[in-house]
Amino acid sequence: MATTSDIRKGLCIIFNNDTYKIIEFLHVKPGKGPAFVRTKLKSLTTGKVLDNTFSAGHKIDEVRVETRNYQYLYEDDNGFHFMNNEDFAQVYLNKDLIENSQFMKAGDEVKIIFRASDEVALAAELPNTVILEITYTEPGLKGDTATNATKPATTETGAEIRVPLFINEGDKVKINTEDGSYVERVK
Repeated sequence: MATTSDIRKGLCIIFNNDTYKIIEFLHVKPGKGPAFVRTKLKSLTTGKVLDNTFSAGHKIDEVRVETRNYQYLYEDDNGFHFMNNEDFAQVYLNKDLIENSQFMKAGDEVKIIFRASDEVALAAELPNTVILEITYTEPGLKGDTATNATKPATTETGAEIRVPLFINEGDKVKINTEDGSYVERVK
């Protein structure tokens, strides 16, 4: 059993008979009244995010999880299939267990979180950035760069992102998987 002083980003806990991962937290010590911890929790089974406030010293049930590297193979009607590169075991994950799955392409490495007690796959985490090729975008106009103007573009995985005007079809770009934003052009 852990307490609220053990709360950190990425900690997995049991809350309301479900497994949650702590996305954000803030310890608050108001001038009047007891301290508390404001958290943002993401369900590892449904993907829903909720806000919760724990009073200081509140007991929480910590879940031991293991993270392993897997290679993304393919997608079918129900979800995604991954393979462990060490023992070639395959794992299937539901579509709602992976955030920003539109940035995954076959062969990419992802981290899959398993509950250590019963080896159940809980979620998959993409790398912070991925490199994808632009398959479609409108041509940019020369001299139209006085401001931070962007245009829509489609990547090789079908994801829609916004890129600067100088990006053309066939360019490879680095994309932040957290918010889907353009980072830089890759040579």
